[in-house]
Amino acid sequence: MSYSIDLSGRVALVTGASGGLGAQFARTLARAGAGVVLASRRLERLKDLRARIEGEGGDAHVVECDVTDVASIRAAVAHAETEMGSIDILVNNSGVSTTQRLQDVVPEDFDFTFGANVRGAFFMAQEVGKRMVARARGAAPGSYTGGRIINIASMAGLKAVLQIGVYCMSKAAVIHMTRAMALEWGRFGINVNAICPGYIDTEINHHHWQTEQGQKLVNMLPRKRVGAPQDLDALLVMLASDQSHFINGAIITADDGFSL
Repeated sequence: MSYSIDLSGRVALVTGASGGLGAQFARTLARAGAGVVLASRRLERLKDLRARIEGEGGDAHVVECDVTDVASIRAAVAHAETEMGSIDILVNNSGVSTTQRLQDVVPEDFDFTFGANVRGAFFMAQEVGKRMVARARGAAPGSYTGGRIINIASMAGLKAVLQIGVYCMSKAAVIHMTRAMALEWGRFGINVNAICPGYIDTEINHHHWQTEQGQKLVNMLPRKRVGAPQDLDALLVMLASDQSHFINGAIITADDGFSL
């Protein structure tokens, strides 16, 4: 007996879609049948990704969005819904990090990390979430009542890691934010869950795994390997689908056992 998940007729908004995990998330949801809104500050890269998705038979739209600017978030969500209809799935993926010892962190580093990872993630989820709530209450049009919000946290939100302490703190906040949203919005049929990836090989960090420091880190991992972006595909699609209707407030690690 085969099993498949079809997201046809659903609209998904993916933030930070211009590269890395965000681009992979967008392609995966499009392959599952969803119409995908690609959101980021880097429009040219989004346009390239849109062309790739359309070349594979998918449906994608590009919208400029800076998650550190609440006005930009609101404009992006409104534009997305005007172009593609109400948003059924949010993949809250935008994030940044800095690398330094805690004693060397300056206020600008702290604000940079928390501004995108916590404040940006919160107000993006809030903007999409309140529209989902309005549809559930019958106060706004939409073919699908309820919704799926998937916050991309990190195993670093569960386990402190040297040199990226502020990043760890920000992702821990995203994890608790996920639980708070799940508790408050669950009664409206909105499921809010978090994925905590471990070390994933993307174009942003690919060179690092070839360095001496990168190899030392790999050798510390339980199975001495890093993941690939597609290793998260099945989990993402499941959480975006109706089949996840009984999964709400879950914090799911996908780190090959590193956080154990």
